Amino acid sequence: MPRYLTKSRYLLGLNCPTKLYYTGKSDYPDKNEDNDFLKALAEGGYQVGALAKCYYPTGIEIENRDYDSSVRETYKHLKQPRVVLFEAAFMWHNLFIRADIIEKKDRVINIFEVKAKSFGGTDSADMLTPEGYINTAWLDYLYDVAYQKYVISKMYPEYLVRAHLMLANKNAPATENGLNQKFQLRKIEGDRTYVDVIGVESISDLGDEILIRVNVDDLVELIWNGKETKAEQPLTYEETIKLLAEAYENDSKIATPINKNCQDCEYRIPDESITEGKLSGFRECWKTQLGWSDRNFGTPLIFELWNYRSKQALIDDSIYYLKDISKDRFKKAIPKEDGSLSNEERQWLQIEKVINSDPTPYIDFEGLKGAYNKFKFPLHFIDFETTTVAIPFYKGRKPYEQVAFQFSHHSVTSDLKIEHTGEYICKEKGKFPNFDFVRQLKDQLGKDDGTIFRYAAHENTVLNQILVQLNDAPKEEIKDKQELIDFIVTITQKSGHKGHRNMVDLKDLVQKYYYHPQTRGSNSLKAVLPAVLSSSMFLQEKYSQPIYGRNSMIRSKNYPDGWIWIKKDSNGEVINPYKLIPPLYDGIEETIKKNFLMKGDIREGGAAMTAFGLMQFANISDFERESIAQGLLKYCELDTMAMVLIWECWHNLINVN
Repeated sequence: MPRYLTKSRYLLGLNCPTKLYYTGKSDYPDKNEDNDFLKALAEGGYQVGALAKCYYPTGIEIENRDYDSSVRETYKHLKQPRVVLFEAAFMWHNLFIRADIIEKKDRVINIFEVKAKSFGGTDSADMLTPEGYINTAWLDYLYDVAYQKYVISKMYPEYLVRAHLMLANKNAPATENGLNQKFQLRKIEGDRTYVDVIGVESISDLGDEILIRVNVDDLVELIWNGKETKAEQPLTYEETIKLLAEAYENDSKIATPINKNCQDCEYRIPDESITEGKLSGFRECWKTQLGWSDRNFGTPLIFELWNYRSKQALIDDSIYYLKDISKDRFKKAIPKEDGSLSNEERQWLQIEKVINSDPTPYIDFEGLKGAYNKFKFPLHFIDFETTTVAIPFYKGRKPYEQVAFQFSHHSVTSDLKIEHTGEYICKEKGKFPNFDFVRQLKDQLGKDDGTIFRYAAHENTVLNQILVQLNDAPKEEIKDKQELIDFIVTITQKSGHKGHRNMVDLKDLVQKYYYHPQTRGSNSLKAVLPAVLSSSMFLQEKYSQPIYGRNSMIRSKNYPDGWIWIKKDSNGEVINPYKLIPPLYDGIEETIKKNFLMKGDIREGGAAMTAFGLMQFANISDFERESIAQGLLKYCELDTMAMVLIWECWHNLINVN
């Protein structure tokens, strides 16, 4: 069977030519395929693609999936003087592309590459840097449409081919309520995603257009001439295409020099996948170029070093292991004014732990004590679940506006009583939740002046975005508008302002006063929590007991009585609590589950975003809607309980020491 360089393979090859050898081979799993956040983004892209087609009601879909047949069908339709085609197919030698939308007008072919990316400008100049190069954020999108224009121009040299991006216009509010809900996602045939367009009889049912068309011919020319970035291009545009196409056609491997981008290689799979018999393209590449064996990968690599921006310099000096980094690589480590770890100190601490094979956590007791002395009981721990979508759920909202649909709230009293105090979730289809979300949050946090904790910047960012929405909203529509504004200002910070009850970032305390080698440099909640649990005998003794649940010693709103948060595997290792969250459809037969819109479980933020989006569709069953809601509630509750567990561990250590 012929092997063609499609536009997705072309983009993959631009990123790293070696990856062309691994793509599509089941023995070499792509870890991005299991990334729920990337899946959520892709699903938004499918919806935007379907919306774009609705703006061309006379468009003809090229439904044939066979390469040759789809090209012939496209050719047949292009004989018409004027025609709009969806998924039109073009082939030139071993190059093949499908175009989202093709509009042929006499001797002109307009390409419209549809992307679920927001655009706030007016023309292609807004995609350039001040120096006249293409902004990095736009490169992949422009490489995509440039490749399409190249193939079509080669196949049909007699036509003038013009390239456009069709993007979500961040300045265009939806004038139709429930616009997103008209594009229902559906997975069939081996988990392939389709979009069912519901309730759209004519283009007027969509309201005003929220997508913008941007001609990018000038930027395509920059790419074709190798002038898109400051970097000198080793090959011409056509030479690059030829190299990639021939390598893919022959199933041959192009050796790409090891570089800092290897850190994010999608073929760098977890160790457990390798033990299951899967092959790591990342490992294979490094073995070939460095003469390594599998044993070499048991030593921590430089990619694990937290927040270090000179990894390419290390690679250039043939330094691949953390243990081989010398201290002279760092500036003089000057402690911060508050005595906490500077970036350089924390980086060197991580390296020292590896050099000394020291698995114990670093804890700055005095620093934590100083921070704890500023806290005021009762303590409040909050976590938000939010989403941003290209096609708004609600009339009057713009693409990628923040939607806050859920929060969880744990509290700790001065006598150390822990309770899942409250929560909020919007289950109602078509209801813009943000203002009610803040109203409920205010009701729960406004009863006292206790310290409020968040983890990372997300909660602060979301509340400040809702603040903008509140300021723009008419007073007559929100009777308590000023009260909500005052509340947000009180507990948040932004440039030039810090509320008197500004939320404490628990992640910031981790970075300043705590490091556990098990996290391998990550400060994410899902990395820090299992590390804390694995080293705290106090928590292990306490939470291996059935003390959590609706009517247990520690009250929960969602978990049954006697829930146990700390369990160990057959090797005696603490199981990550996020793996203990009950399955979404626990006890339901597979024959029934396959008809549900939500396919996976909710154990991270990307899945939560997808779940809320599905709850907005009208034809979702009451059972599935409630099951999704319960899954969301359990997931979000664990996020705030995780914060409590970290705080509780530190509190115990401070008092013991």
